[in-house]
Amino acid sequence: MRLSTSLLAAAGALPLATAQLHELAVKAGLQYFGAATDTPGFREREPYPESYSQYDAILEDPKEFGQTTPTNGQKWLFVEPEPGVFNFTEGDYVADLANRTNKILRCHALVWHSQLAPWVETTEWTKEGLREAIVRHITEVAGYYRGRCAHWDVLNEALDEDGTYRKSVFYNVLGEEYIRLAFETAAKVDPEAKLYYNDYGIERPASVKTAGAVRLVKMLKEAGIKIDGVGMQAHLHADNHPSEADLINTIGQYKEVVDEVAFTELDVRIKVPVDEQKLQWQSECYQKVVGACVKTKDVCVGITVWDFYDPFSWVPHVFPGNGASLLWFEDFSKHPAYDGMVNYLGELIEAQGGNATCSG
Repeated sequence: MRLSTSLLAAAGALPLATAQLHELAVKAGLQYFGAATDTPGFREREPYPESYSQYDAILEDPKEFGQTTPTNGQKWLFVEPEPGVFNFTEGDYVADLANRTNKILRCHALVWHSQLAPWVETTEWTKEGLREAIVRHITEVAGYYRGRCAHWDVLNEALDEDGTYRKSVFYNVLGEEYIRLAFETAAKVDPEAKLYYNDYGIERPASVKTAGAVRLVKMLKEAGIKIDGVGMQAHLHADNHPSEADLINTIGQYKEVVDEVAFTELDVRIKVPVDEQKLQWQSECYQKVVGACVKTKDVCVGITVWDFYDPFSWVPHVFPGNGASLLWFEDFSKHPAYDGMVNYLGELIEAQGGNATCSG
C-alpha cells in the first residue's frame, strides 16, 4: 500500500533527518539496530521475487541495519530434518549475508517447542534418548556456526502464558533439566557467544511471564550455568503497548539477573484497515522501544525488527485482521514509524551531548 503525502505528514512522518537507523543507534550508545531476514523464495518471501533487488539494497545498507538474524533458517525443522542429518543451507544464507555485509549475527534458535522436525515430536522418548538428541543438536548446530554468532537464542519460548513452564516435548520428558542441559551444552560448544533466553510477552514489568523469565534465569544462575542475556521479542500492538517507563522498569528487573538484554523480534501490528491514527500509535510504540533501550544502554545492547518489509511479515498469516507491522510498505514507502525513530534517536543523541559512543 502507499499512503498520500498529506496522510504521512499528518502522522508525523515527514523526515527531519537524513541519517539511518543503525548509524543513529550506534551514535546513541547501542551496539546495533538490525533486521531479521529469511531465505529468498520461501515462506512469506515466495510470492514477491520482483521485490528482492530493492529489498536487498535496503537490508544490506550498513547505515540502515548493522545486525541480522535468520527468521527461520537455523530452526530445528530446517537444520536437522532427520535424526543426525544436518542441513545448514538456509542458515548459511543469512550467516553469509552477515559476513559479506559486515553485520552482527544473532543466531536463532537452538531449542524451541515449535517448528520442530516431525520426528522430534513423534518419537517415544526415554529421558536418556532425549538428552542425547538435545546435546547432539546443539553440538552440531552451534558448533557449525561457532565464532560467527555474537548471540545465540539458546532457548525460545519455554514459558506458558501464566509464567509456568510450557508443556513441550522437552519439558514433558525431562522437566526443567532440559533448560539446564541446553545452556550447559551451548556454553561448551561456543563459549564466546552470548547466550540468551528469548520469549514474547515478557516486556511488561507486572507480567507473570516477565516474572517467569526472571525465575528461569535465576534457576540457571543458581546452578552455576552460563546465561548472558534475555531477549524480549516485542511483538507489540499499536493500540495497546507498554509505555517507555514500563519497558525501562522491565529492563531493570532483568538487569538484576543478567548482563544484557535486547529487543530481538520487534514488530508492531495494526488492526486493518490502516489509518493515520493507527500509524501514529505504531510510531509511538516503536519510539518507546528505542527510547527504553537507549536510556538503559548499559544493559540494552540493541534492537532487531522482525524483518522490515510488510509483505515479508509473519503477522497477517498468524493474526488475521492484523498487518502493516513493519517499517516499509509494499511499495517501499516508509511507515511514519521510521522517521519517528530517526527523529527520536536524534533527540536522544542531542540530550547526551551529541557525541555518545557505542556501549560495546
